[in-house]
Parts: sequence; structure tokens; C-alpha cells
Amino acid sequence: MCRFVIYKGKIEILIADLLTRPKHSIIHQSLNSKLRKEGSLNGDGFGLGFYEPDSPTDSPGIFTSILPAWNNLNLLRLSQVLSSKLVFAHVRAATPGLATSESNCHPFSFGPFMFMHNGCIGGFPRIKRRLQAVLRNSLFEALQGTTDSENVFMLFLNQFEDPASVTAPVDPSVLRRHVETTIRLINQWCIEEGVQEESLMNFAITDGQSVLCTRFINRAGLDPVSLYFSSGSSFEREGDGGNYKMVKRNRTDQVVIVASEPLTYETGDWLPVPANHMVVITKKVGVLVYPVNVTNLLPDRPGVANSRTERNHVATAMDMLTV
Repeated sequence: MCRFVIYKGKIEILIADLLTRPKHSIIHQSLNSKLRKEGSLNGDGFGLGFYEPDSPTDSPGIFTSILPAWNNLNLLRLSQVLSSKLVFAHVRAATPGLATSESNCHPFSFGPFMFMHNGCIGGFPRIKRRLQAVLRNSLFEALQGTTDSENVFMLFLNQFEDPASVTAPVDPSVLRRHVETTIRLINQWCIEEGVQEESLMNFAITDGQSVLCTRFINRAGLDPVSLYFSSGSSFEREGDGGNYKMVKRNRTDQVVIVASEPLTYETGDWLPVPANHMVVITKKVGVLVYPVNVTNLLPDRPGVANSRTERNHVATAMDMLTV
């Protein structure tokens, strides 16, 4: 599985304070992830996406590389001078059989939208032709890579009547509805094609104004991959040694961070996103949690025990992070 992190705030953050300097930043997670279901290395490339308030376009700026994130000097240099109120970052562990190329690195973009995925679509080769057959020509032609993730992004965009004409802001309720339709279609095709493998669908989507993140698995009783969020007044360094803390000076949130793994060791900083739920961060940095309204899950598989336990509770996560 991959790792991703999102920052959305009323105030800008220096990207180094999100990606490189924290002791358990996403760069450190790329080298030694503690909560990945399979292995601890995410070395098949990385991507950084951000929005510039004074930009003449509402499209994000994106920088990707197939070099491991921990070994990229350009990322280190850029992170020390770039600031933004909305940042997406992703470190990739490629699905077996898929190429390691810049066109396969997240985040993906189209118009004002940006998209990342942590997980995989089970049996994707068996449903790929059905997915691409429903895409509008403009979206099919916009595909650049070979990942299941980019295809899912195009399927999401396909829910708009005219994807190329969509401008921000998009009502968060529309984003929710289109994400749920996307998941529902994937599940339907997997069931009809007899796919047995689960799909892990931790999606992150933004129009540059609001953000939506899902934590979803399409088989009942099993845990999705990990996802946490934290909110407060600011995300600040605390002393030396890469220690950071979500500072809470008042009751009004100024910043929100969503991450595959907590970026700090403070138990009180982070809340797990419940299984098969989504987090919506509004334009004004409000945080809302909704169930994913999708019921066409894969049938129970004989011999697969219910694994939805408390192992993803934050306290357990913190124990793992300090090992």
C-alpha cells in the first residue's frame, strides 16, 4: 500500500514542515512505514501537489518523480521554499505488474481537481475494459498512465455532465455523491466479473476548495487500510529533533491534516477515520465525517475471519510508531 498526506488550512504551511522535517513525516514513512498492511517500503516514486492562491489558473501545481522520496534532492530544495494552504503528497508502492513511471505517480489532476489513492482495485484487469468503455472520449484520451488509480479518477470525473467545463468550487455534497457512485460502479463490476480480491479504496479528492477522503473496503467485516485526521490552530515544530505538534489555541480549527499514518506521537492529536466512512474538509476548514453510502459489497468469503478489531485505534498506532 502507498502512503499519503493532505494539508488544508486557512494559513499556509511551509511544505518542509509537512513532508520532510517531522520525525514521522511521509518521507520517513516512505522508508519505514509502521502501519502498512504489506511491508514497510514505499520506494516506487512520489508526488507533490499544491494550489497557489495568486495563480492565474485554478489548476494545481504538481511535481512527481520515480526516485524514492527519501533520496530526491529536488524535493528537499522545493519543500524549503514552497508554501500553500492546500497540499497533497503521496509516496508510492507500486501494484505488482504496474510500471514505475512518472505518469503513474500520484497525485493526478484534471482541471481544478486533484486525486490520490492508497490501496488497490481487486481484479482490476478484469474490470478495466468495462470501466474505460463508459468514459467520455475526453477522459479516455486524458489517461496518461496504466494505474487502477488514474482510471478510478477518470471514472469519478465521468459523473459530471461536462468534466472539462467544471470550475471550483464544487459543492461537497456533489463530490460525495460522485465518489459514492464511483465506488458503487467498481463494486458492481467486480461482483459481475466474479472478482474475489477485495478493493481497498482510500481516495483523496479536492477541487482546490474542499477536500474529501474515503477509508473504504468493499468486503464486510474486513478493515480498510489506515487513515487518520488531526485539526487545530497550527501544526508547529516543538523543540529540536523533528518533533511537531498540532497546537490548539482556540475552538476554531485553522488547519486540518489527513494522513495514512499520524505525523506526530501525540495520542490526542489524531482521530482514526471509521471504517467505510469519509472525511470532508469544507472550504472554511470545517471537518465533517459521513458514512460511505454504498451497500453492494462483495459477499463474505469462506475462511476469512472478521478482522475489524480495535487494532487501528490511535493508542495502538502510537505504540507501533514508537517501536
